[in-house]
Amino acid sequence: MCLALPARVIEVQDSGEGLVDLAGVRKRVSFALLDQVAPGDYVIVHVGYALTLLDPDEAHATLRLFAQMNETGTP
Repeated sequence: MCLALPARVIEVQDSGEGLVDLAGVRKRVSFALLDQVAPGDYVIVHVGYALTLLDPDEAHATLRLFAQMNETGTP
């Protein structure tokens, strides 16, 4: 099973890579699959690549759901 996670873009470099925040964990990813991305955007990240832009409201709802699952111990 694969899991793609919503992440907030922190930094975008000219090289096509940048830094994202995954619920407090910062990770370097590639933005090569996206046309435009800017700090503050939310993206779906899988295996080190940002796959698509995500609506901020949808990102927040998904992150809240993950937090609730973590609190209740739901797998």
